[in-house]
Amino acid sequence: MSAGDMFAGQSVENARRSLTNLLRTHSIDSAELDARLLTGDALGLDLTGLISAANRILTFNEAAQLARFAQRRIDGEPVARVLGMKEFWGLPLQLSPDTLVPRPDTETLVEAALELLDATGPRDRPLVIADLGTGSGAILLALLSELTNATGIATDINLDALRTARSNAAQLGLIERAHFAVCDYASALAGGFDLIVSNPPYIPSADIAGLDIEVRDHDPLRALDGGKDGLNAYRTIAPEAARLLVPGGLLVVEVGHDQSDDVAGLMTVSGLTLPGPAKADLGGIRRAVSGQKKPR
Repeated sequence: MSAGDMFAGQSVENARRSLTNLLRTHSIDSAELDARLLTGDALGLDLTGLISAANRILTFNEAAQLARFAQRRIDGEPVARVLGMKEFWGLPLQLSPDTLVPRPDTETLVEAALELLDATGPRDRPLVIADLGTGSGAILLALLSELTNATGIATDINLDALRTARSNAAQLGLIERAHFAVCDYASALAGGFDLIVSNPPYIPSADIAGLDIEVRDHDPLRALDGGKDGLNAYRTIAPEAARLLVPGGLLVVEVGHDQSDDVAGLMTVSGLTLPGPAKADLGGIRRAVSGQKKPR
């Protein structure tokens, strides 16, 4: 029996349950949540709609669409890729093939940046932010949503990624405070930033093949591969930040497992001081490393 046959003639609730069981047979740990999200999107229903329409029979087109979604998920495509969106910091973000799927670990970077800013003044002051290698725009847009008088510029070497980021800014009502530039990290920027943030590629090249299929086969390679030791991007970003930050300005970057000390070292070699220890994510990995330009 094909997946399409499985969903044909079923009620909304039974189709959701059938999809949950199908995903479980393929060892997908998040089967129940994935099934709810995929069923809702295939039918154009939110959680309330799924409940209220539980007994309605799927149309032929709905069953076929759900079958297509099911096959993509079974083939290892992340739910966020199937849906074309991912929530980050409570913000719904569109994705494209040229952007990473924003992950909860990256919210640690946003938390670290806000904590450091809170220690130096009120959030409503007119800050200027740069997000280097922005992808979907997740980090910059999360910060702009919290810092109501801040403006920011997002850079990416990929024009299509920047188009996605700009679209997200527009949909979130942040486009008036967000600007975009095609360049490699900060190569086109002139300076004057209070905060620079980045989640650059940091996976060592030799480790790419061993990544989970959801990442290896569906995230853009350029956003993953950090060179032989995973630190290539930081060797560029740290000295650029030292040049571009205002006195007292902050650099906050995401790093991989066991990279925090090395990245902190690159910051100090570039003339930045360390305002505190790296901030750990919920898994205990030191995920966000911060540097600061010395005040005058």
